[in-house]
Amino acid sequence: MLRPTPTLDRVLDTVITRNPGEVEFHQAVREVLESLGPVLAKHPEYAEAKVIERICEPERQLMFRVPWTDDRGEIHVNRGFRVEFNSALGPFKGGLRFHPSVYLGIVKFLGFEQIFKNALTGMAIGGGKGGADFDPKGRSDAEVMRFCQSFMTELYRHLGEHTDVPAGDIGVGARELGYLFGQYKRITNRYESGVLTGKGLGWGGARGRAEATGYGTVFFLRDMLLTRGEDLDGATALVSGSGNVAINAIEKVHAFGGTVLACSDSGGYIVDEKGIDTGVLREIKEVERGRLSLYADRVPHAEYVRGTDTFWHVPATIALPCATQNELTEDDAVKLVGNGCRAVAEGANMPSTPGAVRVFRDAGVAFAPGKAANAGGVATSALEMQQNAAREAWTFERTEARLAEIMTEIHGRCHAAAEEYGAPGDYVLGANVAGFLRVAEATVALGVI
Repeated sequence: MLRPTPTLDRVLDTVITRNPGEVEFHQAVREVLESLGPVLAKHPEYAEAKVIERICEPERQLMFRVPWTDDRGEIHVNRGFRVEFNSALGPFKGGLRFHPSVYLGIVKFLGFEQIFKNALTGMAIGGGKGGADFDPKGRSDAEVMRFCQSFMTELYRHLGEHTDVPAGDIGVGARELGYLFGQYKRITNRYESGVLTGKGLGWGGARGRAEATGYGTVFFLRDMLLTRGEDLDGATALVSGSGNVAINAIEKVHAFGGTVLACSDSGGYIVDEKGIDTGVLREIKEVERGRLSLYADRVPHAEYVRGTDTFWHVPATIALPCATQNELTEDDAVKLVGNGCRAVAEGANMPSTPGAVRVFRDAGVAFAPGKAANAGGVATSALEMQQNAAREAWTFERTEARLAEIMTEIHGRCHAAAEEYGAPGDYVLGANVAGFLRVAEATVALGVI
């Protein structure tokens, strides 16, 4: 792994000093800066123009109170966030996360990653992220609606299809986006479909958006394996999580001839040697909103293991971490490598710790970082914005075909940048460099703003 230059060390020190306690944000910045030494050597004008310092500082950080009333009439107060990080390439674009773990450092890490992820798509979208420390689990539809309406009552003034376009993330699906969009429409008196993406199909959503992140991760994995003369046919895989991204990644791995042996949720994990049945999994998770333990009740040959221990010790040739940040540790990586894992693609944002990434890279495992491998979701959100602007609705097949093209283009950009900057096959460096160069060029062109 490359080390930062003195200039980059100074930038990182400044970021840590100015943003105390935001460890996830520090981690995300450090991971990018470790790749940029060769870029500054080739383009010293970016250091002179303080491009990196400008990218590391959000254009705007919003934090606000979200009061709401539960079904018993009790008042609750949550904290809402929106970090509009960088708009050099287009309007701020990135999801909203509703989860108790959300705080400013999480939102800034996600927003920083989003800058480069969105740049890699080649589309005209900047980077941002938002959310709240609200937990929708166990809440009624009416409670979720009241929370979303209160959240949007403050946030709406900062949004617009040419300004800032949120989408969903953990805890924010079609239900939440519906309530958020309804309140935006009510307050603004405008049916501005392009102001949110991930919407329901009946009111401006795009076919294929729900599948896009999971499918896109597997498309990138396929292209990465092809550069090594390999494919997914006959591969065995582990997919962490059992939400939208994980379910669709499992489905696409099976479509390419692989077998997903295990997946997880916060209560434990299941192992199904015949391959995870996505029909059963969808019913439990997307319809019933139930726990993964129900899978073993309905599929007798499957084994359910209760508890928070990870399942990365299960032998498999492919690993797809699709749950949350820093879920896959250095010890987990050692187990995966020892069991013959040959490729890892991140379906979540920064799910592998720095130690885990070192293990994979040192072992020669093909490793696809999240800012490249899970960019299919935001790319399809941009396609949804195109459809909204034209008042069109594409077929699922057209959207999936375009998604596959975009993921192949992202893979090509990462692969080419790694080659050009002296690290063939290093997709971490390739993604960071390719994304940074696109943002840096636009930043300089737009002047000191």
